[in-house]
Amino acid sequence: MSDSTLAKTYPRRGLAWHGWLGLVLAGGFWILNWTLDGTRTHWGFFPMWLGYCLTIDALVYLRKGTSLLTRSWRKYVSLFLISAPVWWIFEVVNWRLQNWHYVGADSFTPFQFWVWATLSFTTVIPAVFGSAELAGSFAFINRLGRGPKIAPTKATILFFFCTGLVMFSLMWIWPRLFFPFIWISIYFIMEPINIWLGNPHLASWTKKGDWRPVITLWIGVLLTAFFWEMWNYLSYPKWVYHVPWGQFWHIFEMPLLGYGGYLPFALELFAIYHLVTGLLGDKDNRYLQLLKP
Repeated sequence: MSDSTLAKTYPRRGLAWHGWLGLVLAGGFWILNWTLDGTRTHWGFFPMWLGYCLTIDALVYLRKGTSLLTRSWRKYVSLFLISAPVWWIFEVVNWRLQNWHYVGADSFTPFQFWVWATLSFTTVIPAVFGSAELAGSFAFINRLGRGPKIAPTKATILFFFCTGLVMFSLMWIWPRLFFPFIWISIYFIMEPINIWLGNPHLASWTKKGDWRPVITLWIGVLLTAFFWEMWNYLSYPKWVYHVPWGQFWHIFEMPLLGYGGYLPFALELFAIYHLVTGLLGDKDNRYLQLLKP
């Protein structure tokens, strides 16, 4: 089935079939993940989060008449394929930071852990982007007023790029002090590169004072973060955090301040995704529709 005809096969009468499939996957593997003994999350994480992605996508389609999956199933699959290596970037940086580790990882050989972890990491980008599109489908987003204008001038682009390099360097040299920079430095580096290469970038909106796409990404990633942290809480294997400061007022395993890191993280995902697709020759900024058309 071609991408151009896929959406036509989905009548907007109730939740689309892939949404019901998503609910079954998410609900069924949630129950298994929280009730079975021993190691189980390594095989239960992917189908549970695939269910989340499909359910969110169906809700977006119900509200908008279009969604990531129905616009292009090929690009939707590519979200999963790009997601895993993107998250491994953060895992590699964490070898230096040691901000989180996986309880139960010693039950697997290094190769087994890599395989199961990579499969799980494939759901990060489709979950966040789908949730962001869902947030952008609500009317209150379109009613938001204009904010400060940040235009991609030569000076601003160079400032962003240099600031990102400085933040990343500080984080790497003094990880106990500057570890939060992992969640913002990559965006400051990638956004200018996307501008220079002519890839989609958030400055195309903020130059007009339009922060709605940024806000949809923030809402979407916080929704995703809630389910990430909640489903992780009773998982095994699971991740736990070890940050040098800010370890108080936990919501599940995550300290309250840690949720703030999700906001720039969503911008990093946006920037890295469009850098990858741009390098592959796809510079179309219409696939990810953060606002209701």
